[in-house]
Amino acid sequence: MRLLLATRNAHKVREFERLLPGLALDPLPEDVVTPPESGTTYADNALIKARAAAQATGRAAIADDSGVEAEALGGRPGVRSARFAGADASDGENLAKLRREVPPGSRLEYVCVIAHVAAGGEETLFYGRCAGTMAPEGAGERGFGYDPVFVPDGERRTMAELGDDEKDAISHRGLAARALLEWLGA
Repeated sequence: MRLLLATRNAHKVREFERLLPGLALDPLPEDVVTPPESGTTYADNALIKARAAAQATGRAAIADDSGVEAEALGGRPGVRSARFAGADASDGENLAKLRREVPPGSRLEYVCVIAHVAAGGEETLFYGRCAGTMAPEGAGERGFGYDPVFVPDGERRTMAELGDDEKDAISHRGLAARALLEWLGA
């Protein structure tokens, strides 16, 4: 089965290739324009991207939106996780802002929604959540985004210190991807 993955984020492409074994994932063609992520929920944003990719290509497409929610910030940055420190902020800038604003030990939650839009337009959503806490210091070289400070419940290591198999087994994106695979019968 072939699916179009509606992202140009190299980290997400590699992660989805691991998370969706047995599926052939094609990257988003350069000529496909995706609208801005203007939704107020993860589902809204995932659907914006998947709909645009499916409509532009006539193929089934998947897209995700994910983020981190800090209890100390009332659930922020949430859907604005990639833009937490500003519209063009890097992962490092977003991470630094979270570290400044959220005390160590505070509750965090990673959230992911994967949208599947079929060639005919049918839409299905898949959800994943991973709870944890804010690490006192950033640690680890793996992962991306907020992984160096996210300690999943039941772990002493950050997401950035876990091996791919360990992370995929508990991560928000891993949980949503397994739900998608089960639905596809793959």
